[in-house]
Amino acid sequence: MAKAIMLQGTMSNVGKSVLTAALCRIFAKDGYRTAPFKSQNMALNSFITREGLEIGRAQAMQAEAAGVEPVAAMNPVLLKPTTDVGSQVIVMGEVYGNMTAREYFKYKKSLVPTIRAAYESLSRDNDIIVIEGAGSPAEINLKADDIVNMGMAKMANAPVLLIGDIDRGGVFAQLLGTVDLLEADEKQMVKGLVVNKFRGDISLLSSGTDILEQRSGKPVLGVIPYTHFDIDDEDSLSERFDKRSESLIDIAVIRLPHISNFTDLTALECIGGAGVRYVSRAAELGEPDMIILPGTKNTLYDMRIIRENGIEAKIKRLAAKGTPVFGICGGYQLLGEEISDPFDTEGGGKAAGMGLLPVKTVFSQSKTRTQISGVFENIDGIFAPLKGQRFKGYEIHMGQTEGSLLRLENGKTDGCCAGNVYGCYIHGIFDESGIAKTIVRALADKKGVNINDTKPFDMRAYKEAQYDILADAVRKNMDMDKIYKIIEEGI
Repeated sequence: MAKAIMLQGTMSNVGKSVLTAALCRIFAKDGYRTAPFKSQNMALNSFITREGLEIGRAQAMQAEAAGVEPVAAMNPVLLKPTTDVGSQVIVMGEVYGNMTAREYFKYKKSLVPTIRAAYESLSRDNDIIVIEGAGSPAEINLKADDIVNMGMAKMANAPVLLIGDIDRGGVFAQLLGTVDLLEADEKQMVKGLVVNKFRGDISLLSSGTDILEQRSGKPVLGVIPYTHFDIDDEDSLSERFDKRSESLIDIAVIRLPHISNFTDLTALECIGGAGVRYVSRAAELGEPDMIILPGTKNTLYDMRIIRENGIEAKIKRLAAKGTPVFGICGGYQLLGEEISDPFDTEGGGKAAGMGLLPVKTVFSQSKTRTQISGVFENIDGIFAPLKGQRFKGYEIHMGQTEGSLLRLENGKTDGCCAGNVYGCYIHGIFDESGIAKTIVRALADKKGVNINDTKPFDMRAYKEAQYDILADAVRKNMDMDKIYKIIEEGI
């Protein structure tokens, strides 16, 4: 059976996901069979495994960092928010149903056997399991029947590292306050503290780490500098939403209220001369060279919002002037003529779409979940040079929409094209070599500029390099000898 180590945080977005990936990468490169595990994840970014099961995108990223195939056991419970008080509950990759927060709080205890079985299946096949917690273990109102922080650590007999984010301020209060709020047995499980996202001269923090150790009784095992790397982010707290840069080619992504799988845009961000920015108000849209509508977990609600805030009208005016528009999954549905939800899958109802593509979407009771590949086929307009290019990706949607933009390997078709407006269900549609570059070159030709980017772009090689940048920074600044000792000694 595998040894384990667990990363918990003082709050959300302190870096648990990326540090879990870093340790997965380090252990794998040191020759250990390694797998990530998160018992319960709440995120709109998800991934479809080879078996057609749905897990959090972060666990797929961590598996990739470890060099292993993502499987449903790495994230047995996934919550995908559909409203402010409710989520779609996914158990071992399959949709269980929609629940309010109160309903789920009562239900979650029954998931313990499933979580335990998933963890044990990974433990049989690996040497080290790197477990990621969620939020904070000190949320005292939510500690009853905990299945994701200290409750999970106890299930796995996993020693815990507690991570604080110094970049957001108050790291001493974060770490000391969290330790103080833990029960006595939980405090014993915390084997060390980590200060993450430090900027500046690290020597200036030495007196602070001494105080942390004295007051908490826990060693500070690392101060991780703020490091620039590009890996898939877990949720909408992603820093990429705030990025702004002057670029020859301006690609505007609509930041929908329930935006999901915005990692689809990474390949475009990596092409020299192209800039990707996220906009949530019509006034921010400006005159971009391309508009992208990404995925959403609540298509009808988001359609209403972009209609009310003027974004829909602005997109339609720009599309009429020839600005290319590309919708992915929920964004594809928004571009059609009509969206209907007869089975109350995402809240029920019916609404007119933007009318930029001649398709209609009807939500069903079952979810399409599959990895897929194929070829661009019936494509015209500015992106006609994509015709014949192959792609790989995955589908994950409740709605059904007929179209023939893409020919899939399973004999089916997907997507639609009307002038310079395009849409499809394929997540990762831009990732295969040449696709993102073809799109940016077409935009540059239309604009009459030269992007001067002749280097081939390989998404897989790019990701591998980013994992190494992350792992090298963590290895250099964390006491890995002590980490290995903690893993060996357990709790």
